Amino acid sequence: MTKQNTNKPPMWFWIVNILALLWNLMGVLAYLGQAYMTEESKADLTAEQLGLMESTPAWVTAVFAIAVWGGLLGCIALILRKRWAKPVLLLSFVAIVIQMGHSFFMTNASEVYGTVQGVVVPLFVILIGGALVQYSRFSIKKAWLR
Repeated sequence: MTKQNTNKPPMWFWIVNILALLWNLMGVLAYLGQAYMTEESKADLTAEQLGLMESTPAWVTAVFAIAVWGGLLGCIALILRKRWAKPVLLLSFVAIVIQMGHSFFMTNASEVYGTVQGVVVPLFVILIGGALVQYSRFSIKKAWLR
């Protein structure tokens, strides 16, 4: 018979996990909104925004999908207290960095969307993605994940 992990995480562990899950659900919704954008939604965009969106290479869209679905799966793994949350969140983080790197260095997104939406929000997404990787490492060290 194997010994079960009885190291009970504190309440804030669950609060952080739920907030992280909600954050990643917003990312999934953003991805789905972009992937399945209707003509009516496209009509709300400026010509520059539509041009930028339509010129996005398929590989960037694929990386976006990996980032958001990986983040969601990683957060579900955190809630389930599974160690595999760390590699999944790391994959998501790498995808975030690649996606945002494309946005920062290969497009004029900061000009099209402005400083907040084109620079600050993407930097915040990178910061949270990296923090979730560190949080999963910390949770493993505390033996909260099995």
